[in-house]
Amino acid sequence: MPTETVGTMIIGGGLSGIYAAYLLSQRNKPFVVLEARERIGGRILSPEHQGFFSDLGPSWYWPEIHPKMAHLIQALGLKGYRQFEEGVGRFQGPDGAVQAVSGYAMEPLCWRLSGGMMALVTKLCEDIPENAIRLNHPVCMIEKKFGGALVSVGELEKEPWTRFSTNKVILALPPRLAAATILFNPDLSHNMTQAMLKIGTWMPGQAKFCVLDEEPFWRQTGLSGQAFSQRGPLGEIHDGSNNNQSPYGLTGFVGIPAVQRNHQQLLTEAILSQLAIIYGKPATHPTIFFYKDWARERFTATEFDQPPMYEHPLYHPPAGQTSIWDGTIHFACTETANQHGGYLEGALTAAERAVINL
Repeated sequence: MPTETVGTMIIGGGLSGIYAAYLLSQRNKPFVVLEARERIGGRILSPEHQGFFSDLGPSWYWPEIHPKMAHLIQALGLKGYRQFEEGVGRFQGPDGAVQAVSGYAMEPLCWRLSGGMMALVTKLCEDIPENAIRLNHPVCMIEKKFGGALVSVGELEKEPWTRFSTNKVILALPPRLAAATILFNPDLSHNMTQAMLKIGTWMPGQAKFCVLDEEPFWRQTGLSGQAFSQRGPLGEIHDGSNNNQSPYGLTGFVGIPAVQRNHQQLLTEAILSQLAIIYGKPATHPTIFFYKDWARERFTATEFDQPPMYEHPLYHPPAGQTSIWDGTIHFACTETANQHGGYLEGALTAAERAVINL
């Protein structure tokens, strides 16, 4: 079985992992990124239609309170635009009745990124050597060894495909996912394992949709696109359009639990029916329909993530530790950030901390 030697191993190709790789590349440090999926981005997913990228993962950033995101976007030459919120909102009660409500801008003001959030990941990758990112490389085991670790890729019940010998590991996975899918040898302490499992991963309980059309028919009737429903299947809807040009879109979150989202075709029909009730008949036939159920993503969610989170948790490093095994493994994921955990800002913060402490 081949064993490749690398300076630093980054496990996870989401924003944390890719930003850590970018920072190491800026310092001319050798590294390899192992990503289990066939794509990079992790929970950032931005499918394209007519040159516009819809965000089925995180879609907003807040320049007023997220300085690292604002600075990085500017430094990389990317552009943002304000979330459209002009007009009247809609509210759907438990009985399905819809009424107009005063529209309001979210505070602080939120922004979308031109090119979708995937543009941030793609731009960061321009400064990362192409052969440094290995897709379809799920990590199944990390073994402690003198002066570093041995990282195995493959499936636990089978012979590993390949191994990497490394001095340092940046674990850019949600702690719960890492604890549930990776065998650590020697075993992590009971307290650390429980702490990792108790840190709920942000988003896996969610499912998100986006519909696109050539015309902003809701805007033409004075609606902002913002709507909230107590009936469902959608619970929260926003305008998800391009920056003042087509295509225009509506986007938001499915409000029913993951265990009830088993029949996508029926759910799609229910979503379009609800959009028609809230916004009018034009919503019944969008140009394109995007949908992503993050609870069905094996490299994002575990069985513990099925119940949706209704409040944003207060995240922190597991058991108060930013590293384990005498500094061999460093946590670098938004759920381990001391500030802004669960947000893209937290992903940048945690990655930066890990790189500095290597």
